[in-house]
Order: sequence, then structure tokens, then C-alpha cells
Amino acid sequence: MIPMAILQDYTGENCTANNFLAVILGNRTALTGGSGKVVNSGPNDYIFIYYADHGSAGMVAMPTGDDLYAKDLIEVLKKKHEAKSYKSMVFYLEACESGSMFDGLLTEDMNIYAVTASTPAESSYAMYCPGHYPSPEDDFETCLGDLFSISWIEDSEKHDLQKETLQQQHGVVRRRTLVDYLDFSSHVMQYGNKELSKEPIFTYIGTNPDNDNFTMKAEEFSSNPSAEIAHWSRLTRGAVSQRDAQLHYLWHRFNRSADGSSEKIDAQKQLQNEILSRQQVDQNIHQIIAQVFGEENVSKMIESIRPAGQPLVDDWDCLKMLVRIYGEICGSLSIYGKKYTRAMANMCNAGINKKQMTLASNQACLK
Repeated sequence: MIPMAILQDYTGENCTANNFLAVILGNRTALTGGSGKVVNSGPNDYIFIYYADHGSAGMVAMPTGDDLYAKDLIEVLKKKHEAKSYKSMVFYLEACESGSMFDGLLTEDMNIYAVTASTPAESSYAMYCPGHYPSPEDDFETCLGDLFSISWIEDSEKHDLQKETLQQQHGVVRRRTLVDYLDFSSHVMQYGNKELSKEPIFTYIGTNPDNDNFTMKAEEFSSNPSAEIAHWSRLTRGAVSQRDAQLHYLWHRFNRSADGSSEKIDAQKQLQNEILSRQQVDQNIHQIIAQVFGEENVSKMIESIRPAGQPLVDDWDCLKMLVRIYGEICGSLSIYGKKYTRAMANMCNAGINKKQMTLASNQACLK
């Protein structure tokens, strides 16, 4: 049965990448704060992980502390597999560029089936946003969900999960999340052992007895029914790029404030600061790349995408180093600024070193 209450074992300052990985491994000694609960699983256990936060190429954000890098996540999953601590695992990941956390990294022999909200090079999208359809109640000023997340959760809430398979749900969710002829859409991706997708969802998250014996119509699982696409296009016309969710919130707050009021003046100031901050990050990254690789290679460094099946970067420690150096000199990358981690990965693949990054960051950011 799907639980109706959510127990929060690690919140606030205790919700960190280190604790998340320790929980997966079942390593209580590595925990800092929190309830102390871990995934104490064995060789006959099925594990389901759902992770939702902001993301960028090669990493996903945590509420507190350092981001979680793909390399570190995969290494922990490998340790979990080598310890024979699960029979099979399903991992749903909601984040921008979430495919980069598994692409070229998660192997079939680990017996993990991963589903991501987007490819390694796409944004994911927020839903139920103020001023968009469908819109939340007026009391809410922020987006209340993510398109991928609400798709699989709402699908799970209404169906008999003893009968619906992971693959069938993937078809429903992919169809709802991908609306090709609209500006906002992402491709839901599958990685790892796709044979596991034949198993019923019930195996991993249980089911709601109220939905037992629910029978889905065949067209709900069809590959590309035009009527279904048109239906979802109406429901998703209010999606907002996750990377622009903060900008959307500030614009909505400014737009709904009374002219001349102190609230509108404050909202305008915050909106202008957000826009200026974005412009500054754009300028910083442009200048850093130009100084190291030349003005003619800036676009290539920012836009280059590796072929499917190839990891984002060859040297993950280099990527961590560039993100750290930028943060120390130019300021930590914002949610928007993290769109440039792919550029940093490309810089690593092109052979940049610590001295070059430090010098270029100083010249770009300390003027």
C-alpha cells in the first residue's frame, strides 16, 4: 500500500549528499545528524528511489552543502551492488539534464532500472505554476510540481499497480512529458537494466487497495495516439523550465503587486537583481572560456554535447575542481548558473588545468 504520510528523517542542514549516499549504503557511521535510519537491505530486497531537485550536467543539487555528482552516485550504487544488498532497484530522477547522471555510467549488470525526467542535455519543467494553466490557488506564488514527477505520481495514484508495469508507466509518462510541437518538453529516458521495466510497479512502491482491479484502456499504453498527445498538450501548456522557476516566481510577484506599492517596488528590485545576476554569470563564463580557448571557441565549449552512451566528462575530479575554483573566485553557481557545468566538462575534456582556470576566473570576475 502507498503510505499516506511521509516521514522526514533528514531535513534542513542534515539533508546532504554525504547523508544521502550513506543512507543508500546502509552506513550509519558515516551519517551526520538526522534520524539515523538507513537502507538496511539484503539480497532479496527491492529498492525504489525517487529523487527530485534542481540539476545540471553531471550533478544534482542538495538542499544543503555540496551537490551530488554522477560519479559519486554511481560509485555508491556499485558498492551497494557488490555487497549484494538488493535484488533489483528502480531509480526515478527529476532534475534538469538528469540523464547525465546515468548516461554512459550505469551498466546493465548492476540490476538497476533508472528513469530520468530529461536527456543529458535538456531542462525538466515545473507545473501547476501561477498564471499558467492549470494554475494553483491564488495563495500560492510558486510552482507546485514538476511535469515528470506529477505524471508518474498521478498515474500511480489512479491505477492498479499490481497490473501496470514500469514500462507501461514509462509510456504514459513519456507521452505526457514530451509534447514535441510545444516549446517546453523533455524526453523521459531509461538507463541500466531495461528488462526490469517488465515488472509490475507494485513490486517497488506497493499499491492503493482502492485501485485494485482497475483496468486501463489499451489506448492509454499506445505508442503515439494523436488524441492523447492533444490532451496532454492542453494540460501541460503551463510548464516552466526548472531553471527559470525562480524568475517566473519573481515576475509573477511583480505582476500581481499593486502599482506604486512597496511590495511592487521590492518585487521589481528582486526581479532586476535576478536578471543582472544571470547576465553576470553569462559574461563570466564567456570571458573565462575566451581567455583559455579563444573567442572563436566559446560557443563550441558551451554547446557541445557528447554522443549518447558516452559520459559527460573523462575526469570527474577536473569538473569538481573547475566548479570549486569558480565558486571561490566568482561566487557559487546559482540554479541558473549551473547550466554551464557542461561547458566546464567540455573544458576539462579539452585539457584545461587548475592554473589556467584560476587565472581566467580572476581576470573575469575580480575586475
